[in-house]
Amino acid sequence: MFEWSVFMRKLFVVSALSASILLAGCQAVNTTSGGAVGVERKQYMFSMLSSDEVNQMYAQSYQQTVGEASSKGVLDKTSADAKRVQVIADRLIAQAPNFRPDAAQWNWEVNLIKSDELNANCGPGGKIFFYTGLIDKLKLTDDEIAAVMGHEIAHALREHGREAMSKAYGIEMARQGAGALLGLGQDSMALADTVVQYGMTLPNSRANENEADLIGLELAARAGYNPNAAITLWDKMAAASGGSQPEFMSTHPASDSRQASLRAAIPKVMPLYERAKK
Repeated sequence: MFEWSVFMRKLFVVSALSASILLAGCQAVNTTSGGAVGVERKQYMFSMLSSDEVNQMYAQSYQQTVGEASSKGVLDKTSADAKRVQVIADRLIAQAPNFRPDAAQWNWEVNLIKSDELNANCGPGGKIFFYTGLIDKLKLTDDEIAAVMGHEIAHALREHGREAMSKAYGIEMARQGAGALLGLGQDSMALADTVVQYGMTLPNSRANENEADLIGLELAARAGYNPNAAITLWDKMAAASGGSQPEFMSTHPASDSRQASLRAAIPKVMPLYERAKK
């Protein structure tokens, strides 16, 4: 018979062990300035996993994906949309040093992929993919493209990928140690994984998404793109996705809470947009 109280005591030890491993092996950093939107959270990065190492690893994967897309004929370098995406990216990238000066030295790349996916990504070191499905299916304006891309660039500036890798390393080390030290069986460990996922990992991911929304909003405004487009973008995304899973079980905030956060931040960045438009 499963003893929930015993399990919870053991899970508390797992959580404490995770925290101690993370704190022992990680350093607190500020990857970006807070900006007008006020993103000030300290991040904990595993000290043996440097930004340069993560950037290099991702650059290799990125080039492999670019090569595969090119060989399949889905790498779009010449269309009007490809040129449009490049122009928008250039304007946003020019604003990245406002959040972290070293981003001016990143080897930024932008590529448009012919795909029906509603997707975009900016990986470590400034490697951007944008998918034609987003533009075509949602009929995005330039301002809305900037809202998507600004959000993705913000993930790279905040090094959310390296942060997630650091957390995953600490949790896995603690999990393995706890299993051996505390005698947790397979069923108990599986339940522990579920609790850790929904109690630790996903809320942190949602926090990262909120940070990317806010920084992306400011990047777009500084580049001269209307920040109100972030609201119309998520109206379109909500309509396209239909009924999505509850926010509690998702790494992405629900559209309502996401839009509320964006609306609250728009007045902070509107002066930047007005200044950029002059």
